[in-house]
Amino acid sequence: MYSIAEKLRHASEILQSSGIIEPRREANSLLTLALQKDKLFLVAHPEYEISFEEENRFQDFLQRRANHEPFQYIAGKQEFYGLDFEVNRNVLIPRPETELIVESAIEILHTKRISNFCEVGIGSGCIAVSILHQIKTARATGLDVSPKALEIAARNAATHEVSNRLELKISDVFEVLKDENFDLIVSNPPYIPRGDIENLQAEVRGFEPIIALSDGKEGLSIIEKIIAESPKFLNEEGFLLLEIGFGQAEAVREMFEPEIWRAVDIFPDLQGIPRTVRALKVKSEM
Repeated sequence: MYSIAEKLRHASEILQSSGIIEPRREANSLLTLALQKDKLFLVAHPEYEISFEEENRFQDFLQRRANHEPFQYIAGKQEFYGLDFEVNRNVLIPRPETELIVESAIEILHTKRISNFCEVGIGSGCIAVSILHQIKTARATGLDVSPKALEIAARNAATHEVSNRLELKISDVFEVLKDENFDLIVSNPPYIPRGDIENLQAEVRGFEPIIALSDGKEGLSIIEKIIAESPKFLNEEGFLLLEIGFGQAEAVREMFEPEIWRAVDIFPDLQGIPRTVRALKVKSEM
């Protein structure tokens, strides 16, 4: 039998030799997960002897992390906008910069008595579910090409009690929509250029779904398609919100035709990188 202190020392060495940054902190997180205790327990009980079941669970987690599997997939969840979301290798791990889309969407929708929005590429559902959780009168349609991603989005919607206001559909961008109209369309599309994939962290390129990361081209084709097709599904003076990648701001801005769009703004994330695009559909003149 090993104590907590012994296991943490051994695990930190393994993670460090595997190139994991902050191996001690990661070892603490993995052991906390394996023991199903909080981190304070590890500090208060360094002499605690780990059971056979806990040891097996911890070794599994440790090996997976040493192979660079993201901790979020090992834990099966990630916090986003104050809520916990189920995640696995079928969906992207929610990231802090994507919360900017949620904040902007809430700002747009909170003044409407009843609102209806669409998310293209819903993935785990973190964007749509977070918006619905905040805007109790809103309804949403979530589109995704991956049936497995839609299953996760459905479970997250149920967990946060918004299922009755979220309709999920298998769709490549807008292909299944007919005459639906929305006050807002949101998307965090695949925008990483194909040539940049090999330079991503091992945790990203080896485990997160490539189809959700990259369009397989230069990173702009799906963004361009969303911008071109969204006007027919937006109400007058409806908004489009998009997350974009590093160095894409000017190319994306040029995709918005002034006859269709006005007030095209691009906002930086916390690192100062242009990240969130907000555009308003022009009101037609009668």
